[in-house]
Order: sequence, then C-alpha cells, then structure tokens
Amino acid sequence: MTPVRIETDPEHGGRWTSLRAAGREWLWHRPEPRRPGVRPGDAFADAGGLEECVPTVRGTPDHGDAWSRPWRRGADGTETADCPDFRISRLIRTDGDAAVADYRLTAEPGYRFLWAAHALLDLAPGARIGIRDGAQVRRYPDGGARWTPCSWPAGLDRLGPDDGTALGAIVDTRQVEVHDGPSVLRMTVEAGGQPVSVALWRNLGGFPAHTPYRSVGVEPMLGRVFGLAAAGDADAALVPPGGEVRWRLTVTAHTTPVQK
Repeated sequence: MTPVRIETDPEHGGRWTSLRAAGREWLWHRPEPRRPGVRPGDAFADAGGLEECVPTVRGTPDHGDAWSRPWRRGADGTETADCPDFRISRLIRTDGDAAVADYRLTAEPGYRFLWAAHALLDLAPGARIGIRDGAQVRRYPDGGARWTPCSWPAGLDRLGPDDGTALGAIVDTRQVEVHDGPSVLRMTVEAGGQPVSVALWRNLGGFPAHTPYRSVGVEPMLGRVFGLAAAGDADAALVPPGGEVRWRLTVTAHTTPVQK
C-alpha cells in the first residue's frame, strides 16, 4: 500500500480535484467553462474529478443539490455544505496507508436521500473493475430510469476502447477494486443500517449524443438507484429519529509486481 493524497475545492461544490495514490493521479478531468460559475438549479457541468451527489444522482436537482453550492472548511478540516433540506459534512484524513472520508448528513427524521461519490477515473482501455462474482446488478442499458437484473460481471468488468456505447449499472457491494495496469485502487463504503452499493458509468464515447466523449465512473453509494424519485422502500438512505446519518468512504491503492 502507498499513501493516498486528496485535494478538494470547497468553494466550487466540494469537488475532489485530485486523488493521487500508487504513484499516479486517478481522477479524470475535462475542460468545462461552466463549472466555476454554477449556481443551485443549474444543469450538471461535467468537469470530472469526484463530485458529491446528494440527495440524488439523476433527476432533480441534476446530480444533486450539494455540487453546485460552496462548502466551508472549518479549523479542524471538516468541510460542510448547507442545502435547503439537509446539511452534509465530511472530514477527509490520512490513516496510515489509507484515506478515510467520514460523512455526516443531518435532516428531519424520515428524510430519504441518495449519495454517490461520483468519481470519474482516468483509466486505460484495458482496465478492469474488480467486484465479487455473483453480486446482484441493476443494469441501465439506455441511460434512463428502467433497469434489468443480472449478476456480476455480466460483461461489465472490463473496459475496452471507445465503441459508442454508454450505460449505467448499480452493483450490490460495498467494495470495489479498479485495476489499471500494475496499479490497483480500492474503495469501500460503510454505513450501518443503510443500503450501500457501487454505481458504474461506462461511457465509451456514447454520451452526450451531439459531442460524445469517454468517461468512466466508479461511484460508492448510499442507496441502490440513480434517481431518488424511483427509489423503493429499501433503495434509499433514511434519516433515523436522531436526525443524522453517518458513513465512511475508505480509499487505498497499491502497485502489483510486473509479471515477467
């Protein structure tokens, strides 16, 4: 394992702008002139990095309500965003060879939400997504709200060259590994009593229709759907009587020996 270094931009939505580990940068970026000036209610401005998507990913507000608002950083390093229906805070720290992000959302008891660490990764065409075989998958073949069930890997584990496709999937797992050459990135999400999963966005030059580009999302989640409006009883996180939900995202990375 090697140290993980994370940089964030609280002023512009709390976006993670750098995730360096195993001797490389993992986050993908693209030029997006709209990103610095976004306001609540704006359509999503995809600049890459890792966006905090809450209380939904798809739907309204587009990619959630926190990515378009300034966050404030406290003296202890805690970063916080105030949204109309909730407050979200996170503290990112290094713990040995891991980076640990501890989250806290406060809202009225009974409030339902989704959260995704919307990480767009800079991966080569031969990269592989490592998830336990047989995990249940919700596959969104057309990018919409309808999904079909299948089991991992279902052809989703290996990234090829651009082929003009774009699809999403949500996998019933709390841990994912990304293998890119000799480098391995591992992300684990933990949230007692809440549904957790990992979302995938495989855009191999199929989105958007008018000016497609390649982007690959590997996104630890609270919840099991992309859109809060489509969430069933067990598909979203639920604020308990105490008025808060806490969860943790742990990130580690290492380099595997080169086979000769």
